[in-house]
Amino acid sequence: MKDFFKYLFASMLGFFLSVVIIFIIVIVIIFGAISSFDDDKSVAVSNNSILFLNLDQPITERTPKNPFGNLPIVGSNEKDGIGLNDLLKSIKKAKTDDNIKCIYLNVSSPNAGFATMREVRNALIDFKKSHKKIISYSEVYTQGAYYLASVADKIYLNPEGALEFKGFSSELTFFKGTLEKVGVEMQVIRVGNYKSAVEPFILDKMSDYNRKQVTAYVGGLYNTFLTDIAKSRNIERDTLFSIADQYKIQQPQDALNYKMVDGLKYKDQILEELKGISGRTKGENIRSVEINDYAKNSSEANSSKNKVAVIYANGEISGGEGNDNQIGSERISRAIRKARLDDDIKAVVIRVNSPGGSALASDVIWREIVLTKKEKPVIASFGDVAASGGYYIGCAADSIFVQPNTITGSIGVFGIIPNFQNLMTNKLGITFDGVKTGQYADIMATNRPMTAGERFIIQNELNRVYNGFVSRVADGRKKSKAYIDSIGGGHVWIGTDAVQIGLADRIGSFNDAINAAAKKAKIKDFKVVEYPDVIDPLKSLMDESTDKIKTYYTKQELGDHYMLYQQMKKVMASSGIQARMPFEAVIK
Repeated sequence: MKDFFKYLFASMLGFFLSVVIIFIIVIVIIFGAISSFDDDKSVAVSNNSILFLNLDQPITERTPKNPFGNLPIVGSNEKDGIGLNDLLKSIKKAKTDDNIKCIYLNVSSPNAGFATMREVRNALIDFKKSHKKIISYSEVYTQGAYYLASVADKIYLNPEGALEFKGFSSELTFFKGTLEKVGVEMQVIRVGNYKSAVEPFILDKMSDYNRKQVTAYVGGLYNTFLTDIAKSRNIERDTLFSIADQYKIQQPQDALNYKMVDGLKYKDQILEELKGISGRTKGENIRSVEINDYAKNSSEANSSKNKVAVIYANGEISGGEGNDNQIGSERISRAIRKARLDDDIKAVVIRVNSPGGSALASDVIWREIVLTKKEKPVIASFGDVAASGGYYIGCAADSIFVQPNTITGSIGVFGIIPNFQNLMTNKLGITFDGVKTGQYADIMATNRPMTAGERFIIQNELNRVYNGFVSRVADGRKKSKAYIDSIGGGHVWIGTDAVQIGLADRIGSFNDAINAAAKKAKIKDFKVVEYPDVIDPLKSLMDESTDKIKTYYTKQELGDHYMLYQQMKKVMASSGIQARMPFEAVIK
């Protein structure tokens, strides 16, 4: 009888908890549905409004659809951000919108890569052709923030604030010492001296090859950074270099003295200036609209039958479906195929923002590009990074557009097979034993060192994949294999250099690539359609809720060290031959 009641109460408790969980899920769905209805509504913009441009939020390739963002779900309160596509369209619309009098730019620490920032920056420069003002104010400007703010007509800094202007540095983290301490050996096989993604696990400092390319890469980014600011602020580039090199901006007054800013003001003073621009009196409130709301008004109204398809390939490359932040070969190749078979779609733009990943998955996507190019124009637009596998999937395009500070190239492959024998046996006392029917039946085993024969087999496979990669690029770029090999070997290039050596065709924006695709297709009036469809928010919530919760708490615990954890986890989880960017440098 005692056991009966024990099981009865356990069953009742389980039933009760199930009902509570189902109730919570239903409430989430209802609130999410209501929220999504609100999100779809356009926003009324009053006369003489200020467009509030918050560029501290994440700037992704496409605006995430998250109707659950305001709900009390762990991990859902992180900023979703705004898509570059919507941001550019909104700034363009504001240029001719009579209700918008001025842009108020708020940026302290932008969450975007340098090529993305340059796209936004150029859109703001174009906005200024309308003779409307851009006012920038911040308590603190990081270097990336100042790069964006430098286009403003007036740049204001808080009198007790800070402007960071010190030059770029890149720091790589090496794990060799840690791995040796725990008894793990990383067995590395690669093709290309510059393919240095493996170096953090086998060295304790940069190789000469890697130092050479990192120096060129950081120097190229810095040159674009200084050149663009010099032009906007009408300050000589060499003067800017000297200001940074000698760390002359130490106090807010220094920023004013060197004409990096136009005034030291408090927020209330900025608001008064904005009132004057928008024709409001002292007692009246400023009429404003936030960029995220304004973006709801900038959907394309074009009803032309002719279409240009934009295929978004964003994130690391893997097999399977992937998601909005990971390139799945099945999902992306299906989207390209759909665009190819649609007669109304006259041209295709593949928008790549990827450090690479699986070589096999990259080849699957490349094949769809090749087939599509036979039937209609295909233009590639590279974002912050289109390296290794990211370059692989775009190399067959008719033309490749890059920004000067796009990171691309990295034509090379590698494989990492960890050997845990020392950790397992000598540290933990775990041993292994078994039988096999052939000497290579357990090839790729991680509980022992590779044999010479196994290494030979794997190296041959990497050589085959690399030769295929080089051939794909040579065919797409109409160059000899020998030439592509000479600029390959895992070497990373910035956009300006990529154009010079023939890995890309033009320095140009995302919109330039779309217009080029339409021109090549010989159409003037067209509508832009985007593929693949953004993943349904509810499905995403259900599929990824566990990962989001885990990521949320891991970030809370590790803080700034989360990136190191992520980097180690990424390599340990990699399987198959990788065509991945050779390093993940953080520019400071």
